[in-house]
Amino acid sequence: MRIFIPGAGRMGAWLVEELCLDHEVAVYDTDRRKLKYFLNVKRFLELSEAEAFKPELVINAVSLPNTLKAFDDVLPYLPKDCILSDIASVKTGLYEYYKGGGKRFVSTHPMFGPTFANVRDLRNENAIIIKESDEKGKGFFRDFYRGLKLNVYEYTFEEHDKTIAYSLSVPFASSMVFAACMKKQEAPGTTFRKHLDIARGLLSEDDHLLAEIMFSPYTVKQIEEINSRLTYLTHIIRGRDYEEMQKFLNQLRNNIK
Repeated sequence: MRIFIPGAGRMGAWLVEELCLDHEVAVYDTDRRKLKYFLNVKRFLELSEAEAFKPELVINAVSLPNTLKAFDDVLPYLPKDCILSDIASVKTGLYEYYKGGGKRFVSTHPMFGPTFANVRDLRNENAIIIKESDEKGKGFFRDFYRGLKLNVYEYTFEEHDKTIAYSLSVPFASSMVFAACMKKQEAPGTTFRKHLDIARGLLSEDDHLLAEIMFSPYTVKQIEEINSRLTYLTHIIRGRDYEEMQKFLNQLRNNIK
């Protein structure tokens, strides 16, 4: 398959390297310096070069705030039967965009990033394919992700964003609060160091990505749940209530079984 990937950031570069082994791949980025290390792929300096390439699939891997603009910019150079694709971590507005454009589309979300995941061994990682997507596009990504040993799930656009609000916004918020309360430790313990590593990894991500995940319409409910639990824990600590603390800890253990 001829695949065009606009966006050569960390996820875009990973896609290029994985897909070029079995497909004809072209890549483009507004920062030309990001293109110089790619081998066995076509490196476009202008978007208009996509017209001669005639891609069958475009995987939009630009930063989240620029996703729709990137589609608009490349559309004039695409064949009519080209499938549009995104890997956005928040899908708000994408379904309406796809339906309004009238082109076939496939929306997926690799539930990992190069910051934390071992991209050479993804057996314990997950990917989501959006149910409303084109069947041919879903088949392509299903085969691609399963070939990498990823666990593949299918959700609707709405189900996806609700899941992300829970699975990303909760740990993201926890890490942000940890970093906000940070004090320098001369002799940090093991647990502290692990949390610090996670916080540093999170804050190395793109600010727009973090903001868009936290700004999901489903995130506020999760933050309110965190506040409720913290209020309860504060009540237990202030009262030095050992019996209530035991109940609370047992509940936590049941939650994470």
